[in-house]
This record gives sequence, C-alpha cells and structure tokens, in this order.
Amino acid sequence: MMKQLQPPDWAEPKGYANGVLARGALIFVGGQIGWNAQQKFESDDFMAQTRQALQNIKAVLLAGGAGPEHMVRMTWYIVDRAEYVANLKALGAVYREVMGKNFPAMTCVQVAALVEDRARVEIEVTAVLPD
Repeated sequence: MMKQLQPPDWAEPKGYANGVLARGALIFVGGQIGWNAQQKFESDDFMAQTRQALQNIKAVLLAGGAGPEHMVRMTWYIVDRAEYVANLKALGAVYREVMGKNFPAMTCVQVAALVEDRARVEIEVTAVLPD
C-alpha cells in the first residue's frame, strides 16, 4: 500500500511528492551513477549520465521484484546546480521515459564532488514492495 501525502493547503508539487505513506518490504538502492553495467562511462554528458543512472536504478528495482512504481524516496546528488536547473525540462522528460509517472518524495543536493571523478550525478532510492 502506498499513498502520497499532500497537506490540503499546500501547492501541488511538480515531479515529486511531499511525502509517501507505504507498507511492505523495503528495498534500498545504493547510489547509482551514470555508468553502464560494466562500470564504464559511455558519456560525460549530464543528461546521458542521468538517463543511465535512472536505468541502473530501474534494473536494481527489477532484481528485487519491484519497479519504479514502488519508489517512495529518491535522493539526487549533483556536482553542478546550474547544470541541473538549466536542464529541468529535459530531466523531466528523461525521468518520465525511464521511470514513468512515479513521483516519490525527492531531495536534490549539490555536492563538491562524487567518488567517481567522471560522475555528474548520483541517485539513491528507497522503494517499498507491498505485502
């Protein structure tokens, strides 16, 4: 069971939920970056890496018997806030292409660097597979 939490007097969020109520088995997806299954970067482009990171998350969820619809929390770590903001429209399109219209509670944080030098984005997810 999952339910988005939206205080009645708040503006509707765009592309995320303010909160999610869920019950079931927890799946924790460690931070995924924009490299392929062989841990090789195919691009240094922010959007290409974001698409790959989202595909990696989806693959881990599927390995646990879940899908994007089971995500309840997502945290983005980015190295360049300006790059993120400049690509919001394209990010939304890539996100919906890979994850569909599944919008968990989200946080986005700019960091000084990620562990992998070429990484532009790292995303972690918590999902709940209903009982």
